Amino acid sequence: MENYERKEAQLLASLFPSIAAQLRGMLSGLYLAATALAPAEAREKDPELDRRASRLDQNYYQLLRLVNCLSAAARLDTQTPLPMQDCDLVGLVRETCDEAEQLAQFLKLELTFNCALPQLICSANPDSIRQLLFQLLSNAFKFTPPGGTVMVALKRQDDQALLEVADTGCGIDDLQMKALFDRYTHAELRDPPPHGLGLGLPLCLRIAEDHGGRMMAESQLDVGSRFMVRFPIRHVNHSSLSDSKFDYTGGFNRALLGLADALPTEAFSIYNR
Repeated sequence: MENYERKEAQLLASLFPSIAAQLRGMLSGLYLAATALAPAEAREKDPELDRRASRLDQNYYQLLRLVNCLSAAARLDTQTPLPMQDCDLVGLVRETCDEAEQLAQFLKLELTFNCALPQLICSANPDSIRQLLFQLLSNAFKFTPPGGTVMVALKRQDDQALLEVADTGCGIDDLQMKALFDRYTHAELRDPPPHGLGLGLPLCLRIAEDHGGRMMAESQLDVGSRFMVRFPIRHVNHSSLSDSKFDYTGGFNRALLGLADALPTEAFSIYNR
């Protein structure tokens, strides 16, 4: 049975990118048509048009986020190393939290970033770290009720970097915890729409492993959840990636894209960008 599930996971991982490539082309055409029907100038002058167009934008961002997850699914079954560069993790995480904090207000959530370090230079792939952090924040935003708190922390423990995302949300039951990082192969454990295919956490785990690290989770019902990513502090002695950078945002607002599944429609209003 375990071997069968492994082959099924490999098949899914190989199919997802091909499906994503076809969907991406269709989405581009839909977005261009929607932009022509409701240009920014018209939306600024007409609040009702902006409200309707915001719903279109919300759906587009959610679909693009799903397509990006499908594209990235190939990494679940590949040994190709991520391109790394020396970067400041403190600045990277703080910048991502600052972008997300503005959107947390739409959900009446408090987002805090705790870090006593002025700087932490480490070999990493910045796009992947952002993707991981936005995924964990999106989960926390979705399952934390208004008035709750989401906390991000970054610290150094000896030669390890420890990134934590904790929330005061509904928590995760024992059944879900058992397959938390491979739910996309367990249909009965996936969150109901619009919460995705269960690819987010497996991709986060792979990103952690690509950085030579590991990922852990703990949760208590009606109290909250905590996700911890730990990886070694290494250096590659250069600070720029190759010219062929991978931009998983497609040029769109990366915070809106990363948190699209968790945000209300008004977050996509042209007045709130």
